[in-house]
Amino acid sequence: MRAGYSADRRSADELVVDADPSVRAAALGALARMGALSPSAVVNALGDPHEQVRRRACELAVDTPGVRSGALVAMLSDSSALVVEAAAWALGERGRTEEQASVGALSVVAREHREPLCREAAVAALGAIGHSRGLEAVVAALSDKAAVRRRAVVALAGFDGARAAEALRSCLDDRDWQVRDAASELVGE
Repeated sequence: MRAGYSADRRSADELVVDADPSVRAAALGALARMGALSPSAVVNALGDPHEQVRRRACELAVDTPGVRSGALVAMLSDSSALVVEAAAWALGERGRTEEQASVGALSVVAREHREPLCREAAVAALGAIGHSRGLEAVVAALSDKAAVRRRAVVALAGFDGARAAEALRSCLDDRDWQVRDAASELVGE
């Protein structure tokens, strides 16, 4: 969208409500490039009827001051797996900021979501946050599908303590060579 590169804020503001969801998503990106994306525009976009716009809003929420983690936590129950994945990623990118609001919800996604992509993203976010309340969900992910286990072994690096070290050592015997390899690198073997 040219408005974002030419600093045409008026056009970008108008296009945020366009009928075409790809235009709305692009308009949000344009406003972000101009430094003109407001927290209220992101929160409004999180409620958009189209998943493409909600996903883009999750991505942009990371760098938009004033968007509370609670708005992203709410997106973890979205009907679209792609939106849930983006919300988990965004919460992980925020790291320890407002961690109390997100660790519990991310743990539920990591354990219970029907889509492996969402479980994988939640596990990665829990590792990035590194709060002890998320450790058991990461450890539980070590018995999930290979892609989720791979993410979990890397996420364990975000935690301290005997439980995390023990879980990491158990990965040295995983049936997936990539899990074993990642664990070996982290353990130093």
